[in-house]
Amino acid sequence: MTGPVPRPGVLDIEPYQGGKSKDTSYVGKMSSNEAALGPSPKALDAYRDAAAILHRYPDGGAHRLRDAIARHHAVEVERVVCGFGSDDLLQLLCRGYAGPGDEVLYTEHGFLIYPIAARACGAEPVAAKDDDYTASVDALLDAVTERTSIVFIANPNNPTGTYIPRDELERLHAGLRDDIVLVIDAAYAEFVTEDDYDCGQQLASWAPNVVMTRTFSKIYGLAALRVGWAYGAPGIVDVLNRLRGPFNVSAPAQAAAVAALDDREFFQKARDHNTRWRQWLHQRLGGMGLGVVPSVGNFLLLDFGSAARTQAADDYLKERGWYLRRMDGYGFPDHLRLTVGTEAENRGVTDVLAAFMALQRA
Repeated sequence: MTGPVPRPGVLDIEPYQGGKSKDTSYVGKMSSNEAALGPSPKALDAYRDAAAILHRYPDGGAHRLRDAIARHHAVEVERVVCGFGSDDLLQLLCRGYAGPGDEVLYTEHGFLIYPIAARACGAEPVAAKDDDYTASVDALLDAVTERTSIVFIANPNNPTGTYIPRDELERLHAGLRDDIVLVIDAAYAEFVTEDDYDCGQQLASWAPNVVMTRTFSKIYGLAALRVGWAYGAPGIVDVLNRLRGPFNVSAPAQAAAVAALDDREFFQKARDHNTRWRQWLHQRLGGMGLGVVPSVGNFLLLDFGSAARTQAADDYLKERGWYLRRMDGYGFPDHLRLTVGTEAENRGVTDVLAAFMALQRA
């Protein structure tokens, strides 16, 4: 007897694989781009306080959280929608604007959720070539067809850590038809310090086909609570509100996110820590002979030169309790991705990598 058969295309989806978790020999998990300093103490207090109301449904409209986001980012509250992490919103956008016969365009080394979300709604994912680890606006525009319904661009991009500047983002939007939704995934925006960077908020403030997505999982350290948000054209926000679950962000998550936004001192501490140690890691790892892709995020993409050496490095690290992210699924079998960690983690993992590289030269 056979069981139910899923609709065509579902079994073609490769399940998303997160960064390796700890085992009994765990020393440092530096594979998932998690916040080095964890969440704000004020966010933790707000989360604990919310335990007293666990018998109540959360605010389905996330009004207090949306108000806080609107104040913090100087955007219209009615154009903010919250989700169960930003990847929830990315998948809802595919449900709303793509389906069988449509194409969803993204960069070849972009976030793996994009092709997963496309296939989940029956659309065809199409990858445009990158240029030196960076999204190519020309390649994206050349890949647009009459079937293109959504263009995803992560800016900064994961796993490369690169970004396209404001004028290139504007050129990308100007080259798209009005009926194509441009989704600017700015999950790592808070880490960027470059003057020519634009998270997409300005475009989303006036363009009827643009939406920007953000997350509390990265710099705010609330990855376990799954809180994301989007800001964009009223029509797109209306579609997201029609598709999302009625209570899609828990009450403790909403409370913690509001408190995290309000703790500006801790935010700046986390940002300064990341900038300092990202630069330190880049310099030290590059000095060992590793290829290091310049990054504006909270991670670095490391080039070991060959798939065999990458496998050997990964094994060497794991034997000593260190976990970096394999990049085979992103088209980089000769790379590992390293998250910026605490000072102790950064010094510890680079010591192990230095020992590995010394063995390679022996």
